[in-house]
Amino acid sequence: MRHHHACSRAHQVGALLLVAATFLLTRLFDRLLLDASSPSSPSSPLSAARPASSADLRIYVYSEDEIQGLRALLRGRDGTVAAATCLKGQWGTQVKIHQLLLKSRFRTFTKDEANLFFVPSYVKCVRMTGALNDKEINQTYVKVLSQMPYFRRSGGRDHIFVFPSGAGAHLFRSWATFLNRSIILTPEGDRTDKRGTSAFNTWKDIIIPGNVDDSMVKSDARAVQPIPLRKRKYLSNFLGRAQGKAGRLQLVKLAKQYPDKLESPELKLSGPNKLGRIDYFKHLRNAKFCLAPRGESSWTLRFYESFFVECVPVILSDEVELPFQNVIDYSEISIKWPSSRIGPELFEYLESIPDERIEEMIGRGCEIRCLWVYAADTEPCSAMSAILSELQRKVRRFHQSPETFWLHNRSIVNRDLVEFHSWRTPVPLP
Repeated sequence: MRHHHACSRAHQVGALLLVAATFLLTRLFDRLLLDASSPSSPSSPLSAARPASSADLRIYVYSEDEIQGLRALLRGRDGTVAAATCLKGQWGTQVKIHQLLLKSRFRTFTKDEANLFFVPSYVKCVRMTGALNDKEINQTYVKVLSQMPYFRRSGGRDHIFVFPSGAGAHLFRSWATFLNRSIILTPEGDRTDKRGTSAFNTWKDIIIPGNVDDSMVKSDARAVQPIPLRKRKYLSNFLGRAQGKAGRLQLVKLAKQYPDKLESPELKLSGPNKLGRIDYFKHLRNAKFCLAPRGESSWTLRFYESFFVECVPVILSDEVELPFQNVIDYSEISIKWPSSRIGPELFEYLESIPDERIEEMIGRGCEIRCLWVYAADTEPCSAMSAILSELQRKVRRFHQSPETFWLHNRSIVNRDLVEFHSWRTPVPLP
């Protein structure tokens, strides 16, 4: 009687091949997981903050000479305000975003190819320099919008506006009437303290980073370098004016009671004792934690500045909105503390945090701070790339408004059944 072997030679060869294949697939899977955790990987958080393809996002940038009145929103009533004047300070993002879009690979010069339309304006700077007053700003915006058929076609849904300061879109008094469907780029998510309503809508608008001084964002030539954690003199600091705000006034008071735990020098904006830019950042770097309380509005530039002196930001602003929350876990890089609990309890909590954890948070912050830097979208990581990625998610294939209609032949018409490309300006506005 012949006995059959349970494992023939063919079975043995097959088993060896299966083991080898399993080994190779395991190594490949491990490699994929490692790549996914790498900053250069398409699935890493920083990669997710880049737009996918210029074929999927085309932005038309209006020219200042194309629309009557647009030049005044950029240069003032007399055309005398230079872009360089508006490049620094909180309102600098209006200029930077405009200039970067003009050079962007996502720009199109053909309106019918565009997914989105960018309306440039330096209105915060123009207002601050006295080149336009509030009434003129309101009238000029309405005049500009009435000359934009594409704005009328979508009800403004595909048009982008930048309002870079704490006032947000409230700089345009009639924003709620005319821009209530448009995409607003702003660092400000709340102004209910003075305005009664917020101009920020989380479903359509985009929070952008504040404009950190250019001298502090260059990794190879930063004006003020961080110092080791063990050499820092203070547990925390608050570098800002009280502005009559309860939280800030409380910090100024605490700094006098606990001078070894909180530094809060009086900031002079002018005169011989004015705190210069370099000295400001030298103070900022000399603490483990940088306190960022609410001021006139919910956001503060100090939050972004703290990452470049490698100080852990402590947010003391309950209503604050932060940028790029789809890619950043803010609990890894910052602390948010209830503004109602500003007091000695805060210092006790901060002192309880081990230096190892502080170093870890600082390290994480160093990895993502490139997202605060306004650089070209060709850079592997920048605020501009992250903004474009957010904009790409808002692209629609089709646009409608209460004043647009369409027919069987796919033509877009108005109430008088006039085809879109024959619409005459000024177009009616809401």
